[in-house]
Amino acid sequence: MKTILIPLLAILILTSCGETSDNTSNRKSIEKTEKMEKEAKEQIEALLNIYQKSLNTSDAELAQSLYTADGIFMPTEAPSGIGSEGILKSYEFAFSQIQLIIEFFIEEIQVEGNMAYAVTSSKGTVKIHANGVEVPEANRELFVFEKIDGEWKIARYMFNKAEPKG
Repeated sequence: MKTILIPLLAILILTSCGETSDNTSNRKSIEKTEKMEKEAKEQIEALLNIYQKSLNTSDAELAQSLYTADGIFMPTEAPSGIGSEGILKSYEFAFSQIQLIIEFFIEEIQVEGNMAYAVTSSKGTVKIHANGVEVPEANRELFVFEKIDGEWKIARYMFNKAEPKG
């Protein structure tokens, strides 16, 4: 009986040690992934803050610098700005027509490897240069980001009008 119990106990002990090692390894892997995702979300939030600044200061070059080289800007009721030059021209045109004072509200950021997306909304005012009139402005936005050389950039961006809320 002892000859059966001793090897059986040894197998049980070794098996449980292996599971503990696997569980520790899995937990560390999950913690590392969660930390990387948190850092990515923080970097994307910072990028969105800089983008907000570019809009509020009418800085077309700053806005363009936040995009990938092959990025696409898809504004409402206007042609898409495709690639760096197209994006710059789109923002230059928009800023020649209006002055934005808006704030972004981040509703969701999801990260998967070197790609991510964010759903945001924005609210504020827009001053129309042609007549000097200032009106409420509200939008819903979808951003797609790509991490290139360790830095998050806007790969695709589109928005549409939302009803301004008081």
